[in-house]
Amino acid sequence: MTTTEQPTEQPIEQSPQPLSLGTQAARNLATTTKTAPQMQGITPRWLLRVLPWEDVPGAVYRVNRRLAYEVGGGRVSFAAVGDQLQIVPPSLAELPALRGFEDVGVLAELSNLFQQRQFAAGEVIAAAGSPADELFVIAFGKVNTIGQGKYGDRVTLGVLADGEYFGDQALAGPESAWPHTIQAVTAGTVLALPRGEYHRIVERSESLRTFLAQRAASNGGLARNKHGEADIDLAAGHEGEIELPGTFAAYEASPREYELSVAQTVLRVHTRVADLYNGPMDQIEQQLRLTIESLRERQEHELVNNTDFGLLHNVDPRQRIHTHSGPPTPDDLDTLLSRRRKSRLFLAHPRAIAAFGRECNQRGIYSGTTEVAGRQVPAWRGVPVLPCDKIPVTDDQTTSIIVLRTGKDDQGVVGLQQTGIPDEYQPGLSVRFRGIDERAVLSYQVSTYFSAAVLVPDALGVLENVEIGR
Repeated sequence: MTTTEQPTEQPIEQSPQPLSLGTQAARNLATTTKTAPQMQGITPRWLLRVLPWEDVPGAVYRVNRRLAYEVGGGRVSFAAVGDQLQIVPPSLAELPALRGFEDVGVLAELSNLFQQRQFAAGEVIAAAGSPADELFVIAFGKVNTIGQGKYGDRVTLGVLADGEYFGDQALAGPESAWPHTIQAVTAGTVLALPRGEYHRIVERSESLRTFLAQRAASNGGLARNKHGEADIDLAAGHEGEIELPGTFAAYEASPREYELSVAQTVLRVHTRVADLYNGPMDQIEQQLRLTIESLRERQEHELVNNTDFGLLHNVDPRQRIHTHSGPPTPDDLDTLLSRRRKSRLFLAHPRAIAAFGRECNQRGIYSGTTEVAGRQVPAWRGVPVLPCDKIPVTDDQTTSIIVLRTGKDDQGVVGLQQTGIPDEYQPGLSVRFRGIDERAVLSYQVSTYFSAAVLVPDALGVLENVEIGR
């Protein structure tokens, strides 16, 4: 039996010399298509886009309001020495009973009288009906204020957390009982001041007694509305010829003034680069474009985080709320919306938006979308939820969600800028040529002037301690 031999393939011999021009060499004669310089740090900057901007020709914006009586409500601060916590004495002036008191020595005495206590999750810190004889300040942890519903069921009236307090009526008012139950949601630490210790300090301190007497005399008979503003006396529902009350709207004697802030830098370009390497793209124009992008990013960061005019630092204490369970839920955003009229937008870190989406998915809820500036964005109750990566995320994976009412006509939040400034390149931004130095370097000073103002306190709210790591 014979076998058929298979023909073997002969290797193709490579020519030792190329038969045509190679692509690498051909590229030397070809025109290269180039992009403009790209930049990873550019974000949507929604806050700058949706914030109504007011022109401030005099560089100062004064917000006049009706007279409001300060009643405290801020956050108390703490200092740690090992595992022991102590209240920072000046921050005790955030308590309603001590609002405006400035004697640091007496505040330090009071700070030393607070007793540190631990509580476990689910523990009742104060029971409804028991004597309210202590002021509690929460150093760490979260508690619920629980009341009784119409039919005897438990109702959560509010959530308190770090730096907030309860039982302040134990200091200033007569002896009373706790109207509600305070129960811990998480483990934590409180500092407690007994009523008797407080009154002993009052008896010893002449400055504190004088302060309390003056405050009682000035505020005791003044009517105010639910927002703390001086009330306007009116008559309604009457019949016949009665004597109508006389009234007037009182103004704040020292309204807040916002000065324009600045972000600026000096752009340098060597004349050799500008002269010889200026085509097909203008080097100065591209350098300027990237510099302005960085300035605008910093501008948005300042509008959110600046300790003077930044949104996170200008939220009224009554407009700060905490999540019920940790992650941002539809219930939390509903609570945030209920604190104001005409909410225009939410601002949240992209990771917070993702966490909210997960909570909606777990409940089988579709949050919806809406159109802003020609783009579809997530929304809740028709209010757009816009991403802002300038909102900080802490090491323990918590962040905040901001809600705003915007515009001067709605007494909201407005951006501030001045247009028509010398060498203006964009509204509120100038590019000023500074000359050429001895090293043949061109210099341009790039500056942008801006700020933000909250016209009334309820125009701005924040959901704090939003957990995004679950």
